[in-house]
Amino acid sequence: MRALVLRLVRENPPWGYRRVHGELLTLGVKVAASTVWEILREAGIDPAPDRTATTWAQFLHSQAEALLAADFLETITLTGTRMYVLAVVEHTSRRIRILGATAHPTAAWVTQAARNLVMDPQDAGCQVRYLIRDRDGKDPALFDAVLAEAGIAVLLSGVRMPRMNAVTERWIRTCRHELLDRTLILNQRHLLHALREYETFYNEHRPHQGIANARPLAPLPEPITDPDRLAHLNIHRHDRLGGVLRQYDHAA
Repeated sequence: MRALVLRLVRENPPWGYRRVHGELLTLGVKVAASTVWEILREAGIDPAPDRTATTWAQFLHSQAEALLAADFLETITLTGTRMYVLAVVEHTSRRIRILGATAHPTAAWVTQAARNLVMDPQDAGCQVRYLIRDRDGKDPALFDAVLAEAGIAVLLSGVRMPRMNAVTERWIRTCRHELLDRTLILNQRHLLHALREYETFYNEHRPHQGIANARPLAPLPEPITDPDRLAHLNIHRHDRLGGVLRQYDHAA
């Protein structure tokens, strides 16, 4: 297990002990976060590198199961085209939905994205009642109207108060750090491909500290308790997007 912890950090230098701890849990290796800290400290590795930002705001616990949060993410392609990505996060599960990416977020485009959004939770049986968004001018009145018809009330965050939409702001920062800042985006098609790949990785594999290191669409496996299995772990790495995203799984 010590060798596996050191391997994860060696292959992913920005990871701290909590990120490594979460990855171990997705592999069924149950170990205390403090143990991971000690392993790294004894190896002369900083257990918490580059941790300069504070944690994100606490959830709105009383309404978490009924809350969605939406925001636009901007990025620029190699040709200098500015692209706008509209994403929605479920507060309770942390599931991310990429609604689309466009160079021209017209009222018609944003409204169609809203229609697509309201169909998805209904099909999944989710009881969404509220959607938090900022006061971005790219969100037309018809966007709110489509949501209202589906019984979803729009809650606007305060002016220059990103903490009121902290869950989405935190995802945007994660998406930039783990994907966009490490990828040269060629065009809209390439951007959508990268975002879809990241959406799958984020929802089905990446552990989330805010939900006890579970995955939005995949619960944690049963912990491995057999000492012999722990001593002979065979962990393979699966590279996504040419190694930008790294996923670890048990060998078949």
